[in-house]
Amino acid sequence: MERKKVTPVDIQAMKKQGKKITLLTAYDYPTAILEDRAGIDIILVGDSLAMTVLGYENTLPVTMDEMISHTRAVARGAKFSLILGDMPFGSYNTSEKDAIYNASRFMKEGGADAVKLEGGATVKETVRAIVRAGIPVMGHIGLTPQMMSMLGGFKVQGKDAQAAQKIIDDALALEEAGAFSVLLEAVPDLITKRVTERLRVPTIGVGAGKYCDGQGLVVHDILGLFDRFTPKLSKRYVNLSELMLKAFHSYIEEVAAVQFPTDAHSFHIDAKELNKLE
Repeated sequence: MERKKVTPVDIQAMKKQGKKITLLTAYDYPTAILEDRAGIDIILVGDSLAMTVLGYENTLPVTMDEMISHTRAVARGAKFSLILGDMPFGSYNTSEKDAIYNASRFMKEGGADAVKLEGGATVKETVRAIVRAGIPVMGHIGLTPQMMSMLGGFKVQGKDAQAAQKIIDDALALEEAGAFSVLLEAVPDLITKRVTERLRVPTIGVGAGKYCDGQGLVVHDILGLFDRFTPKLSKRYVNLSELMLKAFHSYIEEVAAVQFPTDAHSFHIDAKELNKLE
């Protein structure tokens, strides 16, 4: 069956059809190619690149220009997956005008198909304005890393009735504002079950249990490429860090022992031509 480009409409149709949605982050061309080839539905160019790629302590320092550059690289590699640009801190919470402008940059300069932003009822008018401008939006509630200082760190959200009700209300507000889907991070599974049942649009879970319409993870976590910490919500499918270190050590040893390069890795000149040299 010939593949076609995934759109926000397709993502919404998957909920109606009972098909689970897959989301992974990617920040570069080669990773995007492989995720696209594997059939990932949504590739998120997450602001998590601030930590996993650029080495910052948190997501706050990453800029729009950095996000656009990485999104453009992913867009060159992924031809079928929906490409989702993650709006960084300060790019949408200053004014609706700024939000529309920066979301437009993701589409126009970055080649994204949609954008994601953090917040619930407090950003519903911003979401509405971006959608009105013709740009699809995914909401993000629960644990929102850009608001980490206000949340008191990386903590599960919605653990009591009042906090859980706020998550439900936030999800409904985002849907009403026009979001095509809602990402829930670090939320108890039975709360996400209730949200998923209440919403007409799909829910994507990141550490939110099995009841969501889809699941999302950070690619560096599942590949074992980010060892500063491993969140409970993630699963490591392979440890590429160990494999890479082994390859680096082998390279160092072979160079030191003059085992690399061999003739097979070298270029040669014809002996007759060599004899012509003074």
